[in-house]
Amino acid sequence: MSTATRQAERASPWRAPLLFAAVAVLVILEGTTRNALFSGSWNTALGILNLGLISAVTALGVNMMWGYAGLFNAGIVGFMALGALAPVLISTAPVPGAWDAGGTRLLFALALGLGTLALAAWVWPRTGAWRGVAVGAILIAGFVLFRWAFDPAVTAIEANNAASYGNIGGLGWPVLLSWPVGAALAAAAAWAVGKVALGLRSDYLAIATLGIGEIIVAVVKNEDWIARGVKNMSGIPRPVPYELDLQNHPEFPELANRLGMSVAEASGVWVKIGYASLFTAVLLAVILLAQLALNSPWGRMMRAIRDNEVAAGAMGKNVTARHLQVFVIGCAVVGLSGAMLVTYDGILNPTAFAPLRYTFLIWVMVIVGGSGNNWGAVLGALLIWFLWIKVEVWGPALMGVLTAPLPPGDLRNHLLGSAPHMRFIVMGLILLLVLRFAPRGLVPER
Repeated sequence: MSTATRQAERASPWRAPLLFAAVAVLVILEGTTRNALFSGSWNTALGILNLGLISAVTALGVNMMWGYAGLFNAGIVGFMALGALAPVLISTAPVPGAWDAGGTRLLFALALGLGTLALAAWVWPRTGAWRGVAVGAILIAGFVLFRWAFDPAVTAIEANNAASYGNIGGLGWPVLLSWPVGAALAAAAAWAVGKVALGLRSDYLAIATLGIGEIIVAVVKNEDWIARGVKNMSGIPRPVPYELDLQNHPEFPELANRLGMSVAEASGVWVKIGYASLFTAVLLAVILLAQLALNSPWGRMMRAIRDNEVAAGAMGKNVTARHLQVFVIGCAVVGLSGAMLVTYDGILNPTAFAPLRYTFLIWVMVIVGGSGNNWGAVLGALLIWFLWIKVEVWGPALMGVLTAPLPPGDLRNHLLGSAPHMRFIVMGLILLLVLRFAPRGLVPER
């Protein structure tokens, strides 16, 4: 990058506030203006905002891994899926008969599996030349015992009222408690992955995390005893009132009239404002902690390791241990966002966890916003998510204008039918333009 460009970036203290203001204007236009570009619905505008806030939390987690330490995690979708399990396991009601059918044996099987791994890790440095044979024997024996206890337990749980349940059920605790649990689940998986993969080169780390992410999603899809798999898990509790409860409240119709909305529309807006308040509070808390960490000696050390691992290692820093630390923290934030997402949707649909949406698009948000800058990651998430949603609407309108001179026929019909997929072209175009004219992002790292 040229010296002039660097000076221009340093001389633009109002860049970030102006860009955030532009995103706010887009959301306001979406809620107040009804034309070919905007819906004029506050329900739609707040829905886009809420998912943008969740994406911003995810982008912050990715920015911690990449912007702080240069770790390329290509399996973000898997850690989000793990976090998404938490509201199901913590907040849904217990399934009648599930624990009696196989709960105890399931816990015993999981304890056997963890015990096998712990024993193998303990034996490895203590058996000398025979450690490979010893550890292999332990793992094989442990796997056989694990399956002996695990398979009958899972079969019994999935056979328990399979039409309505077929899963282990939850604890019935408040749903907000499931958010830190989702972060803890993702952090535990990140620690296990990091212990193996963080000693690899960066390209191998990307391949390893890509595979792990897909494995996690496959497990969530196929292990029905956890959350009903592809049958989907609905009825997840909410931290805000339900629309019907608001509509039946005696004072709510009067409030809706004062707002100039129907009761149904006002109830939807009220619920989405409640979600937006919660998500904003979480986002600000994560940003505060991330900024404090970034500006601390720990943050300066992480950036030094990112910029030159060899020099940092020569200064006595344990590079692998620090990489593991920031990898676990970043994945925990990603898991937190997964729990928030499922709480907002009210349903866990494993097939919706697609790498395009929850890995590629998150990386676009971080790169466009400015990797290494927490506020840049948030800006990129809000802006890219708004465009991702609206381009699907704007694409057909634009294509209708462009194809108006064409005579009716197969070509025109094909172009109009393909218009909703313009969002992929637009995302690629935005990424190319940013990399060309602002390679450090819209809000670059200081």
